[in-house]
Amino acid sequence: MHTALYLIPVTLGDTAIEHVLPAHNQAIIRSIRHFIVEDVRSARRFLKKTDREIDIDALSFYPLNKHTQPEELAGYLAPLQNGESMGVISEAGCPAIADPGADVVAIAQRKGLKVIPLVGPSSIILSVMASGFNGQSFAFHGYLPIEQNERIQKLKQLEQRIYAEDQTQLFIETPYRNHKMLEDILHTCRPQTRLCIAADITCEDEYIRTHTVKEWKTKIPDLNKKPCIFLLYK
Repeated sequence: MHTALYLIPVTLGDTAIEHVLPAHNQAIIRSIRHFIVEDVRSARRFLKKTDREIDIDALSFYPLNKHTQPEELAGYLAPLQNGESMGVISEAGCPAIADPGADVVAIAQRKGLKVIPLVGPSSIILSVMASGFNGQSFAFHGYLPIEQNERIQKLKQLEQRIYAEDQTQLFIETPYRNHKMLEDILHTCRPQTRLCIAADITCEDEYIRTHTVKEWKTKIPDLNKKPCIFLLYK
């Protein structure tokens, strides 16, 4: 095993580890004692789910979230610089993709430290795969503006890019605001524009459907409190 900063994917929901993560990941995890994590509590749960025999109290956790000060980040990599492998764990999915883990990866790259991404589920990639949309050119925008007028303006801009650039547009919303987002999409976008809704990806209740905006208006799904990705294409 190489000494490196390992980017460790996490299940996207309450999914069995063996369904989405290779055994190789578990072997890597067992050999690491230092973890940079978005949330300590959920990281501990994930590690225990990965290996019931793991000694959680013997591990070191370095929180990396919106409260972490920039000057703290470089110090987080001290164990790696001293020859010990480290792991980066996101709240869900792949670390450093729409995730604060990207900041510490950037520091590792600047310092010439080895970075190894492990295989695992990415809701962004999986949703593009299942949408039937353009997988050669797509853009992920994270969260759209909360203020409705700004959000509607952003939706119009994204729709223009679909037709002008032949590019799939992806974005997410806080689960409790999914229905408001869907309502704005259906009132803003052209009837022929296609929308894919991908919810609970890899989970037992996985829901991935593609219809035109016009068709969606007659078959609105229950998205309440479900993690979703919305994809738009022509």
